[in-house]
Amino acid sequence: MSKFEYAASAGRLVRFAVAGSGMALAMALLSGCSMFGPTKIQAEPIVPVETQYQAVLKDMDEQHYNQAVTDLQLLERQHPYSDYNEKAKLMETYANYRMGHFPDAITAADRYIALFPDSDQIAYVLYLKGTAYFAQMTDITRDQQDTQDTIDTYTLLIANYPKSDYAKDAQLKLAIAVDQLAGKEMSVGRYYEGNGQYPAAINRFRNVVDHYQTSSHIEEALFRLTECDLVLGLISEAQTAAAVLGHNYPASPWYKEAFALLQKQGVEPQLNKQSTLAGAIAAPQAPVTAPPTDAGKPVPPPVI
Repeated sequence: MSKFEYAASAGRLVRFAVAGSGMALAMALLSGCSMFGPTKIQAEPIVPVETQYQAVLKDMDEQHYNQAVTDLQLLERQHPYSDYNEKAKLMETYANYRMGHFPDAITAADRYIALFPDSDQIAYVLYLKGTAYFAQMTDITRDQQDTQDTIDTYTLLIANYPKSDYAKDAQLKLAIAVDQLAGKEMSVGRYYEGNGQYPAAINRFRNVVDHYQTSSHIEEALFRLTECDLVLGLISEAQTAAAVLGHNYPASPWYKEAFALLQKQGVEPQLNKQSTLAGAIAAPQAPVTAPPTDAGKPVPPPVI
């Protein structure tokens, strides 16, 4: 055999050995699968519903809310049609709220309302939901969607359950949320005014006057209207804004400033009955003075 034939033969033997080892490995793997079978998923042990419920009550009593949610989810998963299901969803809403998981609390509240619309706990669940939104309200320089959701939820609660145990506290928090939206409008209006965009500023200040009359910003809004109208040469509108301000808040420092501005133009406050602003405020409103951080009593645990 020549050297060339010997080398070729040796190469074929090497390739055969490699191929053979690969096939052996594959067969070993297949053999392993057939020998041991696929990995089995162990079934979750079913815990009696009464045992699970008592564990949840213990978690809630000891304020172990994270464990309570885990146990509640197990109860609902294993016994979705049990008599404890409604109570479980109610406690899940409260537990998420207490942990500061406000979006989860809101989701749980919506689920409860959808599943149990005739429950005698709806007022409480709406209160929990509104208070979860309230806790997420941000300062007026940021988006105010949570503030608007707070207003919508508390308004629904007060309208449908005015005599509930939660309506009074909801009313206080609602007033604070409304004041915050008014503050947002004022902030944007002052920005426009500072940049010489007076018509845009007037729209914002009028929105406060028309829709947020119980806010603490109403007096300044009327003054800013006086100020912007004067710049634009709308003397009659400026006089009307100042007249409304003076009629409703005669001791306000904002009225004193508005009066001084008009005097510089040689005019005084005078109501123009043809103006849409004339009937904007029929009677003075008590402004909100509560702090924008919290209000009223803490949220009580659910009655179960």
